[in-house]
Amino acid sequence: MYSDQNGHFFGDETERVLSFQRAFLTWLRDGSVEVDIVHCHDHHTGLIPFMMKYAYEFQALSNIPTVFTIHSERYQGAFSWSRRYLLPQFDSWKSGLLEWNNVINPLASAVRCVNKVTTVSPNYMNELMYDSMGLEQLFRTESWKSVGILNGIDNEIWNPATDPMIEYHYKNDIVQFKAENKKVLCQLAGLDPSLPVFGFIGRLVLEKGAEFIAGLIDTWLSHHKNANFIILGTGDKSIEGALRAVAQKHPTHVACMLAYNESISHKIYAGADFLLMPSRVEPCGLNQMFSMRYGTLPIVRSTGGLRDSVKDISQEEGGE
Repeated sequence: MYSDQNGHFFGDETERVLSFQRAFLTWLRDGSVEVDIVHCHDHHTGLIPFMMKYAYEFQALSNIPTVFTIHSERYQGAFSWSRRYLLPQFDSWKSGLLEWNNVINPLASAVRCVNKVTTVSPNYMNELMYDSMGLEQLFRTESWKSVGILNGIDNEIWNPATDPMIEYHYKNDIVQFKAENKKVLCQLAGLDPSLPVFGFIGRLVLEKGAEFIAGLIDTWLSHHKNANFIILGTGDKSIEGALRAVAQKHPTHVACMLAYNESISHKIYAGADFLLMPSRVEPCGLNQMFSMRYGTLPIVRSTGGLRDSVKDISQEEGGE
């Protein structure tokens, strides 16, 4: 909904998100609804706290407390002051609550204006104070009202004993569960089930470290033929091309599925031996939680929520 199939944005993002925010506040003000708290997420709703407190037309909402959760600080929604006309009227001396580096920055404004700032993991909250695309000082200043809360998964949906998207369910024997699902996965992908399977599921973008995967696979398989690799995802076209090329070069060891497919993702979690997550940035990450739920070992970088949710194999219970 934010870009086309090639990853190109439409050019009207600012107008769209501001229209949404103003429409939401109008509904909240006029819709005869009782609200205890307004919980905003990322820059797309980042100006709601400011408008609730300081826009003339939404003054009736000024006493409702607000919370702002940051899922990724990489996208801040900044736009020029020349587009101030898109905002409802407010006292000009409040402009400083909108500005960061001479532009209107919705993410920065939300951090300043809300009652509480949260992120999706404690370690990510700490990282923002040292690396947040120019907002480091802001996060340090507002740390008194900030807290990281680790995301979780739905254990009913992601249940290896009942999951309708996998063929073999867990019945108190993890070895058999993995072996049977591995057979199904390898048959689907055209791979040898006697070899270890490394999976990758996610967006093929720089934040996920996805540009490294094709080269690493090619280097390994050029010297060893003792592993299989399954890639599921879409994203940067150059990364997709590199993965497609390595799959063509090593067709009996690499399955490259350039698509979003919920059913196959469940099969990978259930059937793979390892899950690759070489993320540069991972505010929380859920894939590692899915994989551990299905008995697949995640191989991750010590960053963001990965550090909070995955125990190193050298630690107590790290290999269990």
